[in-house]
Amino acid sequence: MNTFNEHLISQLLQVETATLGHMISDGFMSSQLQCVLPAMRCCGAAVTVSLPEDDGYSLPLALAAARPGDVLVIERVNDDRHACWGAVMTAAAQQVGIVAVILDGYITDLSAICADNFPVWCKGRSPLTTKRGKRGGSVNQPVICGGVTVNPGDIVLADENGVLALPAHRMEMYLQPARHIQQQEPLIIERLRQGESLAEIYRL
Repeated sequence: MNTFNEHLISQLLQVETATLGHMISDGFMSSQLQCVLPAMRCCGAAVTVSLPEDDGYSLPLALAAARPGDVLVIERVNDDRHACWGAVMTAAAQQVGIVAVILDGYITDLSAICADNFPVWCKGRSPLTTKRGKRGGSVNQPVICGGVTVNPGDIVLADENGVLALPAHRMEMYLQPARHIQQQEPLIIERLRQGESLAEIYRL
């Protein structure tokens, strides 16, 4: 990871996705994708993988391409039944230093994933899993996950409110305004508690 991205990611970890949602509308994945753990915030460069139907072949290849600090973004293409992520994949991801998984599909082994405190954003759970012995999918090509196009190296910010993926230069554009908004929010809440109305605070 280059120095620019490292600095950007460290700064973005102080920002909520919902704060960025005050300024932009694109890049936000479907609200169907929710984290299996509470109160998590993760940020990193995207390693992308596309998995068709019940084919999990490309997942180990994606892990081999990942670097510590990366976020794995998984497109499930035309499948809405099979879980491609579970206990073994979680252990393998932790081994290579992946910080989070964003999955436009389902997981299995929820208790094991939670026991490892590994953040996965997904659509839910399924006992029906992907199969070995196939040869499909792709790694580090553009994917569509949660309705958003994600390119390899895009910056992914995910927290309890949802998932945002944008190119690094666009994240950098919004970083300082987002930090300013976030710094102002506690001050506004305190003024409300002191009796001011929101209309007064906003000078409406």
